[in-house]
Amino acid sequence: MDPDRDGQILELGPGTGPVTEALIERGVPEERLLLIEYNPGFVTLLRNRFPRATILQGDAYNVRGVLHGVLDTPLAGVVSSLPLLTQPVPRRVRLLRHCLALTQPGAPFSQFTYSVAPPIPLLTIGDANAEGSPVVWRNIPPARVWTYRLPSA
Repeated sequence: MDPDRDGQILELGPGTGPVTEALIERGVPEERLLLIEYNPGFVTLLRNRFPRATILQGDAYNVRGVLHGVLDTPLAGVVSSLPLLTQPVPRRVRLLRHCLALTQPGAPFSQFTYSVAPPIPLLTIGDANAEGSPVVWRNIPPARVWTYRLPSA
């Protein structure tokens, strides 16, 4: 995530906040963060840890519904720690498409995964581009970040 890019950054499935903390350490102001967390206990924890972020309790797979009335400009990016591989491919594709529709052209949708293969199959992403990070083989299981984005205008 580029901390200098204007707009809010959406985090899906922040859990207890390790990625949120990394975004802030990278220079993203806490006020620019929107977090969607399903677990009410984690929501309480996140609100205590990151009081200036906007933290919403809800299902990230209903991202448009959860953000309805909250988002007034396109997002600068999306970062996801959701366990996508537990979901059917059509649901993963729908999430990606809904998120990319909420972002600025060229803004990233970055997904952490414990798989070498892309969590959203490349044949299903339409006009979006995808790029995988190097595999972290020392992680058990191996970890990788896949970044999807629509081309810039």
